[in-house]
Amino acid sequence: MPANLIWYEALKREDVALVGGKNSSLGEMISTLGAKGIRVPPGFATTSDAYRAFVAANGLGAVIAEQVAELEAGRASLQEVGGTLRAAFLRGHWPEDVAADIRAAYRDLAARLGQAAPSVAVRSSATAEDLPDASFAGQQETYLNVVGEEALIAACRRCYASLFTDRAISYRRVQGFDHSEVALSIGVQMMVRSDLSSSGVMFSIDTETGCDRFVLITGAWGLGENVVQGAVDPDEFMVFKPFLADTGLAPIVAKDLGAKEIKMIHGRPGEPATRNVPTSKAERARFTLTDAEVLELARMAVTIEDHYGLPMDMEWAKDGITQELYIVQARPETVQSRKSGTVLQSYTVKPAGPKLLEGLSVGNAAAAGRACLIQSAADIDKFVDGSVLVTSITDPDWVPIMKRAAAIVTDHGGRTSHAAIVSRELGLPAIVGTGTATHVLHDGQDLTISCAEGDKGTIYDGIGEISTEDISLDAIPKTRTKVMLNVADPSAATRWWRLPADGVGLARMEFLISNVIKAHPLALLDHATLADAGVRDAITELTRGYATPTEYFVETLARGLGRIAAIWYPNPVIIRLSDFKSNEYAELLGGHLYEPEEENPMIGLRGAARYYSEFYERGFALECAALRRLRGELGFDNAVVMVPFCRSPEEADRVAEVMARHGLERGKDGLQLYVMTEIPSNVIRAAEFAERFDGFSIGSNDLTQLTLGVDRDSGELAHVFKERDPAVLWMIREAIARAKAAGRKIGLCGQAPSNDPAFARLLVEAGIDSISVTPDSFLDVKRNVAEAEKG
Repeated sequence: MPANLIWYEALKREDVALVGGKNSSLGEMISTLGAKGIRVPPGFATTSDAYRAFVAANGLGAVIAEQVAELEAGRASLQEVGGTLRAAFLRGHWPEDVAADIRAAYRDLAARLGQAAPSVAVRSSATAEDLPDASFAGQQETYLNVVGEEALIAACRRCYASLFTDRAISYRRVQGFDHSEVALSIGVQMMVRSDLSSSGVMFSIDTETGCDRFVLITGAWGLGENVVQGAVDPDEFMVFKPFLADTGLAPIVAKDLGAKEIKMIHGRPGEPATRNVPTSKAERARFTLTDAEVLELARMAVTIEDHYGLPMDMEWAKDGITQELYIVQARPETVQSRKSGTVLQSYTVKPAGPKLLEGLSVGNAAAAGRACLIQSAADIDKFVDGSVLVTSITDPDWVPIMKRAAAIVTDHGGRTSHAAIVSRELGLPAIVGTGTATHVLHDGQDLTISCAEGDKGTIYDGIGEISTEDISLDAIPKTRTKVMLNVADPSAATRWWRLPADGVGLARMEFLISNVIKAHPLALLDHATLADAGVRDAITELTRGYATPTEYFVETLARGLGRIAAIWYPNPVIIRLSDFKSNEYAELLGGHLYEPEEENPMIGLRGAARYYSEFYERGFALECAALRRLRGELGFDNAVVMVPFCRSPEEADRVAEVMARHGLERGKDGLQLYVMTEIPSNVIRAAEFAERFDGFSIGSNDLTQLTLGVDRDSGELAHVFKERDPAVLWMIREAIARAKAAGRKIGLCGQAPSNDPAFARLLVEAGIDSISVTPDSFLDVKRNVAEAEKG
């Protein structure tokens, strides 16, 4: 085996000391996973022996030792030491045998590819890189579209010099690695022509919550450096791993269209090897991957994770000529996989001022501090320790100050950029991709940074109150009565995946419609003929990337519900059909064109009556289509459908008829149908409702309102609105008794059991099957129920 370089197919994962983490991993995949559908570009790696030969030939060992000593003694700055060492490497000459071996291997690769002078990617792979406890993400340089022997030799020398970038020196100091002991291998690979297509990053674990049931994929047009560097806001996809083995399913539970304003392409002859250009309007409006390609990449991620036996961080590229997908890098995920699986840390933020901005959240945490705006790496020395770093993008050059920040806010970047990875490693909350942070926020402004509210990170004005709670999952008692969760926001639900809940007792469809879809279903259906040009244009913009506005509604709703159903699969997830009132529907985009003005919307056209109405049935058909896709194409047969505000058994029949007409038939393919128990008639005629439904769910707010005749939104009557009123308690006991007598399941969704142990005891004694509460109340309810079950 040559001492200076080795072809990838001869490498294994245990060759880290010889060729570094990146190259040993590429070799491992080529040599062992090719037969399992993992495509890796061919190439070779120089060895750590070659690096040490270069260091010895140029007397660089003494220079490294001297400069590190100067840095540690405080006699020279990080920038001075880094600059001196890089300059020394760039002046170095190649040992003849090392240079000859690199040239010969390049010619051999050219022959294999059938090209005279192939374009190659030249990647750095340090021997202390891509380890399970340290990613070294982006610390050394990569050079793309390198063509010709001379250009390759020059790029390799620059790779060696990049072992001593300021960020790499700083990161090794933080991680405790000896600079003189770390060597560098260089990977030389066939250049995948993603400049003509797309590329990106993926993880076999949810990067923010550690949920191991998902693959997270990001992508942008052109070469992948923009995604890695955080210079572009990429598309984002999330896939449910357990269903990937079934090729008949398409379990993509999230698709978010990124701005993708620029792309990196190959430079022309005589120009730099790569350059950034603006993307076209069509590219910005289109997803970088088809659904089939998303699923193919997700299956690759699972294959790689299974092989390595731990969560993985991977880079992918699509060749624009062959249309093939390649894995160009794979390394262990180093943050979530190291966290305790028995302790859940929960952050609660009480803002001091209004919301200023939103972006993508990185790190499930929160922090407060004074903004420090820095636009250029040249101004890094102006950073104030403990401040909130606000900048356009956070690239690896910023690592030395990132570890001194309270939080990070950027205009651009995605959740899989290496800056985001480093932020997670440092335990810093970061909000990336805000778009306008450097324009909206000002230097010295007091800010609260919250990444504890789901996928969206929020920036509040002022110093808010931040509290934390460590929940020991081992200390949660077991109960006979099922304790489930009330969930509305799919992105926020993921943070609670470790809770041992028995499923979801209430998933509110209307939250997705109002906060994610944002448009009235009828306006989407009538988009092409809408008389209001402003609404028409707004819908066109809102539904970019989708075949039609109605497809946007169906797909977005199905995927959002699928993300909730996935977290607790195979436990039941009870999805309540939309329960907007007419005044709330009117607030949706285009809603004012359709909704009637009612004197009392609370008891007007809402719930069941709306679904079969001639006015709205075609809008309800879209909800049915989304539920069909959720249970069929996505595979979530644990989804139970619940009908709200159903006034009579006769009305239940009409709703069932409409649902069947639109492809949702009770009992078919295991579909269960529940009804909300929130009207006195639901209790009084419970036996008749039981003939039409598989279960009941008590909605205590509406049941209290309609039993006592009190508007639950009235501040003047708040003192009368009491769930513990004897009349309401009678209704609840009777509902439970009558449901049980009919052989039907019954639960309750509401906060009373968490706030009032006596109320929990009443429910348990009455024989309720389940109690569903908000996630932050789960532990209290579990404890209250456990005490009640003891008698």
